[in-house]
Amino acid sequence: MAKLRWTVPALVGALAWAVWEIPLAFGGRPDLEVMRRSPQFRDGKFRNLAPPITQDGAAGRELLREMLFGGQQRKPAGQVPLVPQRLDHPADGLYITWYGHASSLVEIEGIRILVDPVWAERVSPSRLIGPRRMHEPPHRLEELPRLDAIIVSHDHYDHLDAAAVRTLTKTQHAPFVVPLGVGAHLRRWRVPRERIIELDWHESTEIAGVRITAAEAQHFSGRAFTRNNTLWASWIIASANRRVFYTADSGYFDGYQRIGERYGPFDASLVQVGAYHPAWPDIHMTPEEGVATHLDVRGGVLIPVHWGTFRLALHGWSDPADRTWREAKAHDITLAVPRPGERVDIDNVGPVDPWWQAL
Repeated sequence: MAKLRWTVPALVGALAWAVWEIPLAFGGRPDLEVMRRSPQFRDGKFRNLAPPITQDGAAGRELLREMLFGGQQRKPAGQVPLVPQRLDHPADGLYITWYGHASSLVEIEGIRILVDPVWAERVSPSRLIGPRRMHEPPHRLEELPRLDAIIVSHDHYDHLDAAAVRTLTKTQHAPFVVPLGVGAHLRRWRVPRERIIELDWHESTEIAGVRITAAEAQHFSGRAFTRNNTLWASWIIASANRRVFYTADSGYFDGYQRIGERYGPFDASLVQVGAYHPAWPDIHMTPEEGVATHLDVRGGVLIPVHWGTFRLALHGWSDPADRTWREAKAHDITLAVPRPGERVDIDNVGPVDPWWQAL
């Protein structure tokens, strides 16, 4: 009976948490009037520019085979090396810190812009199920330096972390810059309206002399039971002298050439290279396509992101970094593959250290 007395309260507590926290994690209901002002919003949903890629049955069968019989090493065999935070770096120049997955800090001529901050243990509405992080966040969210802006690329759980948003709302004063519709999630989590800037593709906002622009991407959105009721975007971060491009999540498409012509060249590009599969060409790029994207937008230093932290696909853990490195060498591209927490000086990038290959 003693065991039952302890078990029942635990179950009741878990149920109460699920009833409250999971719906809260889903976010808010987007404002239809905000959505309707976008040319991308048609027939009740946001749309990609290109039509969906038709798949034959082979990709689906291959996906099933990999799920059942795949032998890839899908998590690191050892501990991922983390780089502790340092706050004594110079502020001028251009620096990028990768925290894991897509979460990054862009320091551009003294202005700090945090991108897709995800510090959660799982990228899921639940603390109990869903992809779990394979390394700890290298720096505490509460100890980040003063931020000037926070970009959220789209509303998927591995890019929009409700708990991180609530923490940053309390510990920082920076505005959140998001695609159309995502502001409803932030308002649900009590971010003040005056701190939310919602952009359509090719709309911009200027913060402390840095222009942040949303651009097209080839993806989708949704946190609960509906899809594409908020917009997704890639991002341009540009000061008077420096430029950074972030693909966010996207399949490879001809929009990157247009972005390069309109906004490039770039000093650096943060490019999604993980969570790919032949069955998902519309939503995520392979490493080779990521390198092609970097070339299309006329990037300088290539920093691969969206790999190494959460298992969101069936490929090997180190495959994104290995394949990106191989393809970058083939095109004589300057590549930086930082450890989580490592700050990259874009003007002084050394040779690639293949630290991931030891795991």
